[in-house]
Amino acid sequence: MSESAVQIIARGPRAVAESAAAALDADPLLEGATYSILEEDEDRGVWRIDAFPTTSDEADGVAATLRRHDGLVVTVEDLADADWLAMSLSGLPPVRAGRFFVYGAHDQGRVPVNTVNLRIDAGAAFGTGHHGTTVGCLAAFDELLKRERFERVLDVGAGTGVLAIAAARTGSPVAIGTDIDAPSVRIARENAKLNQADVHFVHASGLNDRQVRRHGPYDLVFANILAPPLVALSQDIKGALRLGGVAILSGLLRTQERRVSAAYLSRGFRLERRIHRDAWSCLVMRRVG
Repeated sequence: MSESAVQIIARGPRAVAESAAAALDADPLLEGATYSILEEDEDRGVWRIDAFPTTSDEADGVAATLRRHDGLVVTVEDLADADWLAMSLSGLPPVRAGRFFVYGAHDQGRVPVNTVNLRIDAGAAFGTGHHGTTVGCLAAFDELLKRERFERVLDVGAGTGVLAIAAARTGSPVAIGTDIDAPSVRIARENAKLNQADVHFVHASGLNDRQVRRHGPYDLVFANILAPPLVALSQDIKGALRLGGVAILSGLLRTQERRVSAAYLSRGFRLERRIHRDAWSCLVMRRVG
């Protein structure tokens, strides 16, 4: 397969699509693969996976994984030699999640006056606000803000920085974001400037970085990543939170809820809420032990 940009599309029943998505998540060679899963046709029960591989090896791996699932129809389409990510984002509508309104540059004139407006430009980072996992995190945060405030907030795997920026814009005096991807950190910093948000983004792997630890313990930790790292980081996230603090966990499929929640329940957390959007789940866990 050439290095030209491609989009891989798979359509089929929900159970098969969710199983295929879980297989993508479980493959260490596809850890950085970008894809979405959503219900395309409710009446016909058709679910759709869209993947945007960045290398030919990744494209071959994603296509092979999807084709191993009987019931999925998989197609690979060449993308024009253009900034296809920016082009695709330009057609996305704004997103409303509680008090938060997330929009791109193309929607500058459609911003309400009674919402917390977040302009997010994705570049090559994940997290425009349109993905079900990000919307779930914002909705969960909105509900929490109705009854409590969070002085210190950490966003693990910040991507575009939308969650840390949302915290800063709603009054958190300390908002820290981390990501293992240097371009994402750069993009998050640019988005913080666009939104006049006082957020400190750190290029770091894990939660043991000195710049992360010195601001803890945190009142709230966002972790919108994937199910395997959510499980692996359960003890570190507990250590970063004060007693009574909240973890908003996402990036997991509904079928992965039990595995992720069990890891946190065993560490002294209590499950307070689940939010489902399409095939994705967001868990609100409070540290009680």
